[in-house]
Amino acid sequence: MTDTSIPAGRDAVALAADVRAGITDPAEVLETAVARIEALDPALNAMVSTRFDEARAEVAAGLPDGPLRGVPIVIKNLGTEVAGQPASDGSRLFADVVATVDSTVVQRYKAAGMIVLGTTNVPELGKTTTTESLLHGPCHNPWDTAYSTGGSSGGSAAAVASGMVPVAHATDGGGSIRIPAAMCGLVGLKPSRGRVPSWPHPAALAAPISYHHAVTTTVRDSAALLDAVAGHVPGDAYGAPTPRRPFLDEVGREPGVLRIGVLRTAPGPFPTDPECTAAVDRTTDHLAGLGHELDELDLGIDVIEAMRTVGDIMGASLRASIEDRLAALGRELRADDLEPWTVAILDNAASLTAPAVARALQTAQRIGWQVADVFTAGGFDVILLPTLPATTPELGFLDVTDPQSMWTRSSMFSAATGMFNVSGQPAISLPAGVDARGMPVGVQLVADYAREDLLLRLAGQLEAAAPWPAVAPGFARW
Repeated sequence: MTDTSIPAGRDAVALAADVRAGITDPAEVLETAVARIEALDPALNAMVSTRFDEARAEVAAGLPDGPLRGVPIVIKNLGTEVAGQPASDGSRLFADVVATVDSTVVQRYKAAGMIVLGTTNVPELGKTTTTESLLHGPCHNPWDTAYSTGGSSGGSAAAVASGMVPVAHATDGGGSIRIPAAMCGLVGLKPSRGRVPSWPHPAALAAPISYHHAVTTTVRDSAALLDAVAGHVPGDAYGAPTPRRPFLDEVGREPGVLRIGVLRTAPGPFPTDPECTAAVDRTTDHLAGLGHELDELDLGIDVIEAMRTVGDIMGASLRASIEDRLAALGRELRADDLEPWTVAILDNAASLTAPAVARALQTAQRIGWQVADVFTAGGFDVILLPTLPATTPELGFLDVTDPQSMWTRSSMFSAATGMFNVSGQPAISLPAGVDARGMPVGVQLVADYAREDLLLRLAGQLEAAAPWPAVAPGFARW
């Protein structure tokens, strides 16, 4: 849809290789990304702030000679700081906050030589599975602008699926990387607990279930970005084991014959759309053709309990954040500070006692043990299930001004993802075809704790066997 002097068809890894080889200049890449953002964002509303002049100055001064030198990236505007950029978290209550430091992930992207171009659209405080905040307006899906991008990393997903940038930062507190990845036809990996640091945001009690990483078009880009940001900060409450080799080296490595447990329908109380089951069936056929052993699996997780646990932990964290913000402002909450859906979550959290929060954290640990049993006692290497029980909704279906409908509708889209936030194991959503409307459908692969290496091997094998479009139809690839 946009003219560019950069040839089409390259992911971030290939783009960085061309920069190293002198085939492409970082300044040329930067201006291409700027032109794409300026041309496409008015229709998509993926971006909430840009730093083009600052990026130009950084390129002119000389980027660090890192493995991703010259690759443009945008950062999710939620719980992640980009110095000098708004840090509104999609909320009118925080609309005038400006970041003063770079978060660790942003520092590490820059150290890898990446060009940070701005921040992306999110739902208010990340508390729903679509990106339609009252502050910034709805983000539109590049596959069809009448549809949601998912949430809460919807702006990042739209930016990558439209080809504005080859990769984008994202976070996941109940599926917020994997849900937009599934709805926008992208790769979305939620790493293991403690793999990527959240500094300077301790995220209060949300820390055990909230994760940083990215949405990408290829598996190897996901691996390369994970190499760039993985590794705990001294003092972190959680730290995943150091991998045996770089994650990028796992992509293309044979995974061996794996025993894969299959759930054709999403666990929990919500019916699974036949098109989501069909995506699992297609993937099962590919995996069987690759020589893997597949067996039906009963996960044995109480999904309602897992969702309640996520709600209690995140609700307590939300309550703390709002109270801290109001204390800083020196005033009480006003009627127009928060969206009705956020107010409903906040009101629900007001009744949480300290013992209730402690029990939620204890439940999270028990669910972690239950999922681990699938891999240890159960003898499975990987779990396969739908990323979503439902296909991509139209914009407006998830209405933040109607809390009554949101309790069910928003929860439905995280029913198959949130349990793995609670449990701590890595999970990746991969594109698995389209539905009858032409909208992407995703499947989810889950491995044991700290086994991103295995997920990346298997995902790379699937990508080679059944490749997917890099961007939405009609948009230009890198």
